[in-house]
Amino acid sequence: MPKVYFVIPCYNEEEVLHETMKRLLAKLEALIQAGKASEDSRMIFVDDGSKDKTWEIISEKCAENKFFAGVKLSRNRGHQNALLSGLMTAKEHHCDCVISLDADLQDDIEVIDDFLEKYSEGCEVVYGVRNSRKKDSFFKRTTAQGYYKFMKALGVDIVYNHADYRLLGSKALDALSEYKEVNLFLRGIVPLIGYRHDYVYYERSERFAGESKYPLKKMLKFAFDGITSFSVKPLKLISNLGIIMCLLSLAGFIYALVSYCMGIAQAGWASIICSIWFIGGLEMLCIGIVGSYVGKIYGEVKQRPRYRIETTLLEDDQPDQ
Repeated sequence: MPKVYFVIPCYNEEEVLHETMKRLLAKLEALIQAGKASEDSRMIFVDDGSKDKTWEIISEKCAENKFFAGVKLSRNRGHQNALLSGLMTAKEHHCDCVISLDADLQDDIEVIDDFLEKYSEGCEVVYGVRNSRKKDSFFKRTTAQGYYKFMKALGVDIVYNHADYRLLGSKALDALSEYKEVNLFLRGIVPLIGYRHDYVYYERSERFAGESKYPLKKMLKFAFDGITSFSVKPLKLISNLGIIMCLLSLAGFIYALVSYCMGIAQAGWASIICSIWFIGGLEMLCIGIVGSYVGKIYGEVKQRPRYRIETTLLEDDQPDQ
């Protein structure tokens, strides 16, 4: 029976946390009863600097039941860093496999059995993939699907319609710990690990309670971070645009020279101004893209810690020394 850990990042989730803990506890106990998980299995709830009563709820549950564990970060570090802190805590406590999922109950916990079945067959990585996006709004569905396709076009190895609902075996966790980048994008890192993998398909539900912690602004930032963290093609596109603009400029110069020699040159202030604005805007866009990469390099070379754990509540198990 594998020692299974659940890792659930939480940020201001007091409205949904009681129900989430209730359902996950029932699921874990059912897995233990069925012989699919050992008695040493745990659920790690990571408080990512919440401003509500999230940590109080986690602390209370940890005191009541040994299956609950808590990790409190010293400040808000973002979903990906909070998730990584939980995964590394599970690794330190010698789990056989870890399943990461969100706290909002949108991920179908009934397919956890399928995750463990794939793991028992030898898979070190199992991806939870959505069957469809029918419940999403037209805007969200269109932008999400376009984003996955765009990432693929840029050469990023990313699993279509997969977020952070996945299983990682101990070997995969060890491999993940070797990736040291500060600009964290786990959806792109995990496929780089390799090892045998498989997919579990599920229907994503509506959020049980509370509000989404990923408004449009954060979603756009997350998407842009994913692109610039795993592909240098935007930089190559800038070079290509520069070559194209030089060729167009040369063609324009030849046309102007021929027109002057033939005596058919005409004043064209509007076209000149539009061209200048277009080239100026294009230059600003290119500088912005280059600046984003430079900013990421700046963040990486400082090698600041990705997170800092303030408190850990984990009963019985002893981590590595």
